[in-house]
Amino acid sequence: MKLMININATKLRKDLFNILSQTIKFNEPVNVSTKDGNAVLISEEDYNGLIETVYLSSVPELKDKIVEGIRTPLSECVPEDEVSW
Repeated sequence: MKLMININATKLRKDLFNILSQTIKFNEPVNVSTKDGNAVLISEEDYNGLIETVYLSSVPELKDKIVEGIRTPLSECVPEDEVSW
């Protein structure tokens, strides 16, 4: 599990470029607190991963195939160079 940086909106404003760079480079989420609540800043890579995970989890047959694949011992798998699409 990733650690999350906690910062308030004022500090975020003062150091926005560096915080964005750190979030993008190291995929570290940032929890930004305000008087009205909190928001989380994540890299585009992490966002795309989350969306893909939500999508894959929403397709029942695909989810079952992924779980089956995870549980399959490597000794029962076809070598990569022998896979036919």
